[in-house]
Amino acid sequence: MSASGGWNTIESDAGVFTYLVDNLGVKDVQFEELVSLDATYLRQRGPVYGVIFLFKYPTGEQPQETPLDGSFDYDAAENHFFAAQRIQNACGTQALLSVLLNKVEAIDVGPQLQEFREFTGAFPADLRGEALSNSELIRDVHNSFARASPFADEAQRTATDEDDVYHFIAYTHMNGILYELDGLKPAPISHGNCSSDDFPDKVIPVLQRRIERYPAHEIRFNLMAMVQDVRIRAREVGDQEWLYQEEQKRNVWQWENALRRHNFIGFIGEMLKGLVGSKLQAGEAKYSEWVGEAKEKTKARLEDRNKHRGGVGEEDM
Repeated sequence: MSASGGWNTIESDAGVFTYLVDNLGVKDVQFEELVSLDATYLRQRGPVYGVIFLFKYPTGEQPQETPLDGSFDYDAAENHFFAAQRIQNACGTQALLSVLLNKVEAIDVGPQLQEFREFTGAFPADLRGEALSNSELIRDVHNSFARASPFADEAQRTATDEDDVYHFIAYTHMNGILYELDGLKPAPISHGNCSSDDFPDKVIPVLQRRIERYPAHEIRFNLMAMVQDVRIRAREVGDQEWLYQEEQKRNVWQWENALRRHNFIGFIGEMLKGLVGSKLQAGEAKYSEWVGEAKEKTKARLEDRNKHRGGVGEEDM
């Protein structure tokens, strides 16, 4: 796997993924964060097309001929959309595309992704990965959701065992089989028979077994379900309050996505310079008085917070 190749890191966030696929031309799909490994809870999000799982990747792990859970299905790598991961920062987008491009009968993925799927249909997994990483459309949409940063690190290095490296994979059902789709593996991993109806019941135990392989104190996981646009069900049942809540949620997502595209460090710096400058113009004594008032207010807030926490006197780190 090569370096970033012009792909920036994006967050594992339902609003990011929902509008990412929307900007790729996908219709009537959204992502919902799952706060519980519960099949009933997942089914209530439905129809569920698949789930995206983010976890800390074990950088010291050696490749194995057989997976720790399930079995490699090399025929599925040829008969379904499966792409080898070629770029470090593309795994989130690659994971959601692994579900979308295997659900074209249930999801309207739009003309551009449909064309990409047809173009790469006869490719082996490694060439599909190359085609994905070189797609300007997919890369540009992906990068439009990256956080703006004033600091650019051009250095690239291989992750060590001490680094925290995170990876996205997908789970979905295809042709009656539950598959794990991980671009760092040689083929899809089969986890047994599975239909759309029992997908929640089948995928939750697989996720639980995977999480159990980590130490008990490891909690850095994130799980999102790819589901039908919830507003469709709200309109079908005529629940206006539910529809309003979903519209408001999307408004918040759009606002957060807009903020991600902007770097506010320069603005904050100029604002602080202007504020301090105005105090200095009032004289050294006025400036010292202003600093002293700020310290007293901060001390009072800390004392008030500690009082509400039962008298704990230490400041949070």
